[in-house]
Amino acid sequence: MFVGFNIGGSSTGVAFGPAVGSGVLGKLAAAALMTGFALLGGWTLGREVVAKMGGEIVPQSEFTLAASVAVLFFVGLALLVSNTFGVPASTSMTAVGAIAGLGLANGSLDSGVMLEIISWWIVAPVIAFWICAVIGRYIYPYLDAWLKLDQSPGALVTLDRDGGFPRPRLGPNTTYREFGSTVLVVVVACYMAFSAGASNVANAVAPLVGNGALEMNTGILVAGGAIGLGAFTIARRTLDTVGNDLTQLPILAALIVETVSASLISFLSAIGIPASLAVSATMCIVGLGWGRATRTVTLGEALSGGEAPQVSVNALTVEREDEVPKMGEEAPDELSAQDLFDPGTTGRVIFFWMLTPSLSAIASYALFSAGVI
Repeated sequence: MFVGFNIGGSSTGVAFGPAVGSGVLGKLAAAALMTGFALLGGWTLGREVVAKMGGEIVPQSEFTLAASVAVLFFVGLALLVSNTFGVPASTSMTAVGAIAGLGLANGSLDSGVMLEIISWWIVAPVIAFWICAVIGRYIYPYLDAWLKLDQSPGALVTLDRDGGFPRPRLGPNTTYREFGSTVLVVVVACYMAFSAGASNVANAVAPLVGNGALEMNTGILVAGGAIGLGAFTIARRTLDTVGNDLTQLPILAALIVETVSASLISFLSAIGIPASLAVSATMCIVGLGWGRATRTVTLGEALSGGEAPQVSVNALTVEREDEVPKMGEEAPDELSAQDLFDPGTTGRVIFFWMLTPSLSAIASYALFSAGVI
């Protein structure tokens, strides 16, 4: 419950930050949707991840009840440290680190499974970067010109009370395109919540399911409830933080980042690989910005490294014209990379991504090596 609570606090902000920050959803609605779709993700794709973490990294026999509690404690403690510093931690990497520490101490770690997981940890961010780089360079301007994700003043939907039954109608200033784009924002946020549940439910209950203390269905329900509790409580702070941070980017950019990262994590969950949603999303942001910035030069110039393209928030904002400038004809932005992300904050996030699983693994290894449990 402690681990799931922290997962809900962190993942809700990542999934629904853009929707809440842009005023499309309130925090209570975001928490309710996060709870439902995270549970759905865990109930469907998440079973494969639970099985992988609960009996393939180390044998199920290693997960005594005391060992399971210790592993989960280290995961929750590392996440608590990360949340305290306001950094979205890699829950999956932290959980795998704690289980690996148990396996190393007892000499039961399956190196083949660990190699498979670590390989995907390396490959997945690279895939995320290049998918978004291609979208940013070749597709993004056309999407931006076509969707036009703007918000008009006034209510999005009103109730027509004429007659015996109230009927919803578009607001006085709402266009069908705006209504469709708003629905798209909510749908993508729910998809993100689904992928977060598919990947993260295992982090809370895999050891207990592995040792038979909980059945699979019961474990998923327990984890889903804990995630929902975190979504309704401590997630309010992360919703404010992530929502404000992401609104510095155009909403279309946030939607692309969420869709690509959620799809990648859902795929990895389906094949049983616990992976980091936060790492994939960050690489999507960098890839999308790099792709947009390189529209000012040819592909050969971008890859040669001769003149580094400027990556900025303006690079993710295109003119809303019917005719998108051709490749190499866009005026280069003069803003630096610091306008897209703060190097100090980025360094802090990367540091905690490495620190939290390392702390979890080291503490777990030390405890089980000492023979205390």
